[in-house]
Amino acid sequence: MKITLDNTGKKYNKEWIFKGMNLNILSPSSYVISGSNGSGKSTLLKVLSGFETPSKGVISYENENPISVEKIHKYVAYTSPYISVFEEYTVKELISFYTKLKPLKNNIAHSEFIEIVELKNTKEKAIKHFSSGMKQRVKLGLAILSDTPILLLDEPTSNLDSNAILWYQNLIQKNLENRITFVASNNQKDESFFCEREIKIEDYK
Repeated sequence: MKITLDNTGKKYNKEWIFKGMNLNILSPSSYVISGSNGSGKSTLLKVLSGFETPSKGVISYENENPISVEKIHKYVAYTSPYISVFEEYTVKELISFYTKLKPLKNNIAHSEFIEIVELKNTKEKAIKHFSSGMKQRVKLGLAILSDTPILLLDEPTSNLDSNAILWYQNLIQKNLENRITFVASNNQKDESFFCEREIKIEDYK
């Protein structure tokens, strides 16, 4: 997989969130996007995901052949503490819905997924009754275990306690192979400990 940003920028109203970004990114690689609160880290993730279009410049994708922006969502797993899931569903129901849109690695069975996210005692409970940390486990599990070459994580350790952070670190380390991974982080080393490169968002203001 290859992602190319050519003089790419994004602005809201008349304010540039970032601009003049030139990057050639090849898999496997992992990047932390660093910056202060409100600096534009999440916006960059949304542009990388294809959910938002650049205001200037070009972003392109290639996986043996060029991939259109309209189809890039098939190649991307993206999660954020600000993204909600269908909370009326149980975990099993959510997995069934999610995997119709995006398969999990190695065709992980529903029961195995529930064990991996360590929520087997809650499999019949609606997600709306979960704690914020349990919801975050589900979202991280779906993203990290998705069979996609691009993985985007926005503040992945939000709402996680110390044991859950260790769980996240173990899971991410096992699922980096042949991927481009981006982590948007507020200087939380627990989140981005595995990242080889850094994009400082303030460098593109």
